Amino acid sequence: MLSRIADTLVPVFGRLSVTADSGAAFSPGTLIVANHTSLADPAVVLAALHRLGAEPLIMAAAGLWRIPLLGRVLSREGHIPVHRGDRRAAAALETAARALERGRLVLIYAEGGLPRRRDAAEAAPAAFRSGLSRLAERTGAPVVPVGQAGARRLVSGSAAKQVAGLATAPLRRPAMHVHVGAPVELTGDRRARTAAARTAVTAAWRTAAFHLGEPAALAA
Repeated sequence: MLSRIADTLVPVFGRLSVTADSGAAFSPGTLIVANHTSLADPAVVLAALHRLGAEPLIMAAAGLWRIPLLGRVLSREGHIPVHRGDRRAAAALETAARALERGRLVLIYAEGGLPRRRDAAEAAPAAFRSGLSRLAERTGAPVVPVGQAGARRLVSGSAAKQVAGLATAPLRRPAMHVHVGAPVELTGDRRARTAAARTAVTAAWRTAAFHLGEPAALAA
């Protein structure tokens, strides 16, 4: 339901376009990794994936489960709360591994947090944490990189700016783009696998940002 809601609501706030590499595919038990730039980008990514026939479980900050209506939806659909900086963080990886083994798709944000910048510009993904690599190593799940750009045009900056951005988005109709890459094989030690995943997501992000004419992608 969350994916369907996202695909219904995102077009109200902006113009979403989606592309994919020729080899892009979501086989059962796929681990999807996306760049994280805004509070809005999970909805943007879910909407894009829904258009491609994919409805993943999301590994998301546990604080979202404290929002009454949203928390109930997240719990009911089996999405995975991540308690950062807490011993329960390991439990999230365990839950995700079981979901992958059952053939579910799982969406993970390997950067582990949002950028501190207040402007709406794009930038390449920050360093990845090791959870993605550990999860892929344990399950052998194929890894599909996803790059999104434009979500910061919806929501970014201070709390007041984020509210204003969301309120004016239906009038502004900002453009957003999501690009799905082909599955990547992660090899080597944990550091090498983490770096390879980041490189693949960065390439997908650059394609998405290029579609929007973002300076960060055009310069590269």
